[in-house]
Amino acid sequence: MSSPTILNISTYKFVELTQEQITEWRPVWKAECIARELRGTILLSPEGINVFLAGTPDQVNSFWAYLTAIEQFADMEYKPSYSHTVPFKRMKVKLKKEIIPMGHNINPTLFTAPRVKPQELKQWLDNNNDVIMLDTRNLYEVEFGTFDKALTFDIKHFRTFPEYVAKLDPALKNKTIVTFCTGGIRCEKAGAYMIEQGFNNVYQLDGGILKYFEDTNGAHYNGGCFVFDDRVSLDPALQPDMDEVSI
Repeated sequence: MSSPTILNISTYKFVELTQEQITEWRPVWKAECIARELRGTILLSPEGINVFLAGTPDQVNSFWAYLTAIEQFADMEYKPSYSHTVPFKRMKVKLKKEIIPMGHNINPTLFTAPRVKPQELKQWLDNNNDVIMLDTRNLYEVEFGTFDKALTFDIKHFRTFPEYVAKLDPALKNKTIVTFCTGGIRCEKAGAYMIEQGFNNVYQLDGGILKYFEDTNGAHYNGGCFVFDDRVSLDPALQPDMDEVSI
């Protein structure tokens, strides 16, 4: 089978934006993406942006150059993966109140949990360090795969995350906890919230599961990682581990 030629990227940034900015950018960004024949979803909100795009490398990188020429996004990086088909049906740019709603007022531009790099986390797990891996994703996503012995919640929507934190054993407040999710965005709020609630040694996995796959090939992880497009789930080689949906 030939090598995949479609570049898929995901990225986000928490940054304070005005309603005027995001309202102005929405039609312009959509037109820029359509002109490059890209498909995917961009969320714009006063707390930042969340980006999922797919196309040829030239198409994607052309828009990336356009996006990062904007001062607020100049330092952004994306997580890449490749597929044989474009896993999105259309190009959407949406305005949202939050790029990831949690139901609690957390501003990651002001405070968030410290990050642990994938290779460092792998070393901790190789050494059997006393680390609690906390999955912040919805239960549906967890069923595709998660870290060995991870603590999971019966979450159906991230808004209920604080409810489950309230049920945790208070003894965990003095344990080393590493929160993780697909690409890192939910942990920006989850880790900060847990610290706010008195958990003393909380980290977030930098770049999420997808970056961990990229850097470690999925050591100490069982199964795949659910993704929000037609590929459904990626294996540790960042390849679809289910049949890609033809569109």
